[in-house]
Amino acid sequence: MKICVLMKQVPDNDSAIILSNDSSSIKLNDITWCTNESDTYALEEALLMKEAHGGEVVACSFGRESSQQVIKDALAKGADRGLYISEEESDGFDILSTAKIFTQALKDENFDLIFSGLQSNDSGNAQLGLLLAEMLNMSHAALVMGTEVLNDTRIKVKQELEGGWFQWTELDLPASITIQSGLNKPRYASLRGIMMMKKKPIDIFDSSQIDSTGSKNKIFLDKMYIPQKVKETTFIEGTPDEIASKLGDLMINDIKVF
Repeated sequence: MKICVLMKQVPDNDSAIILSNDSSSIKLNDITWCTNESDTYALEEALLMKEAHGGEVVACSFGRESSQQVIKDALAKGADRGLYISEEESDGFDILSTAKIFTQALKDENFDLIFSGLQSNDSGNAQLGLLLAEMLNMSHAALVMGTEVLNDTRIKVKQELEGGWFQWTELDLPASITIQSGLNKPRYASLRGIMMMKKKPIDIFDSSQIDSTGSKNKIFLDKMYIPQKVKETTFIEGTPDEIASKLGDLMINDIKVF
């Protein structure tokens, strides 16, 4: 079983957000980076599958040079090798262009499974796994909360539905599967794993040298801002019936709690 795990480097939730002087971007030097949360569950599921059935786990990341750290973390936890797609302006690509770049980098690897987190904590597109399935001609399942390998050509997945319901579905391999957070308990890297990580290979690709099968579309931000906290007190006067009517109107039309 040959498994690829897509991993993204995202800002830590506790990082202080400081905008540039023209409010068009975030000052990256002030950001603490970490691995996207749902991607850690995808990695753990791949490692558990390798331990049960054998095979190879490849950690893949796309982004600026610092993104190699999430690959190294994955190697320290048990992944066999890394695949890094270099692009200093990766945040500027739309999700379709990103999927095309991944497709060109992965198409010759012939993976049985591609695991990705359900969505990233920063952009939250939740589309990469689906797009890769289409471009690489793979089966696809999203919101996966459980996996069971049936044989060399079939896998069974438990998908989360609305209203607290779940559904088991069988897929043909190869398959692209997006993992929901909470599927398992991600492991920590051991000291032995950290030492072994230094001997594991990381293949590096430059995205500018990858034929992305079409133009690379970019996203441009005109302005970013941090929401301001404001307080406003409204006094409602009148008879009890008038007060009740005005209060109901405020809750429905202004506060929109109903």
